[in-house]
Amino acid sequence: MAVVPEVETTAGDPADRRPTAAGKVLAVLDAFGPRHRTLSLSEISRRAGLTLPTAHRLVRELLGWGALERDDEGRYSVGLRLLELSALAPRGLELREAAFPYLQDLHQITRGNVHLGVRDGVEVVYVEAIRARVRNPVSSRVGDRWPMHVTGTGLVLLAFADSDLQEQVLDSPLERFSPLTVVDPAELRRKLAQIRHTGVAVARGQITLPDMVVAVPVHSPRGEVIASISVVVETAEARPRELTALLTQASRAIARGLDPGRRLPLRPVPQL
Repeated sequence: MAVVPEVETTAGDPADRRPTAAGKVLAVLDAFGPRHRTLSLSEISRRAGLTLPTAHRLVRELLGWGALERDDEGRYSVGLRLLELSALAPRGLELREAAFPYLQDLHQITRGNVHLGVRDGVEVVYVEAIRARVRNPVSSRVGDRWPMHVTGTGLVLLAFADSDLQEQVLDSPLERFSPLTVVDPAELRRKLAQIRHTGVAVARGQITLPDMVVAVPVHSPRGEVIASISVVVETAEARPRELTALLTQASRAIARGLDPGRRLPLRPVPQL
């Protein structure tokens, strides 16, 4: 959902507060998302909470700068200029460079969708994704963001997050994507405890019924959980123990790549 534009406070009645210029621009960009990749001007206006003339003016400026692009049908999408900027984010770039060779190996061995996710607020964002050709493909592209309770990477990151963040997620409405999506807070709490105990998340049909995801954490040189990697395959062909072993080996290799001079202590492969 698009955010409400940031407001600036003026003296007097709080009703005099007005959206800031920066808040309006951010609201236009925030109108886009995994399920709203292309938008018309009126859709941008509605999702950003802006008048049509204001949205038109801001969209024109963002087009000129390269933050947005317009197709032949007059619909707008995020532009390449933002991709250039996102590549400068240190949390994503170094991690992607260290992880990509091992993610590629995972994809070749499993023929599944492979994801590298990091937490952003109460959502998981894919900073790397390699898609497979499956009968029921799930949107899995770089930059996609999902609620943490519905993806394997998100469940791992939520399980190892601090208790305040966990309670924030558990106390909020949990969106259902399929009949198997866990939306009961008590059941989700038990699942998170199991993930902390085993070090691996296994979820079936959370977004699409035929699929299973297996995910494990990625640790920083200091031992903190900074990301998660996952493989999504069709449940009928899934071998969770084998996927867990492959993911664990890849996770350790990624961690070594983040700090080549440090020898990580050997951990047993998680048992399901």
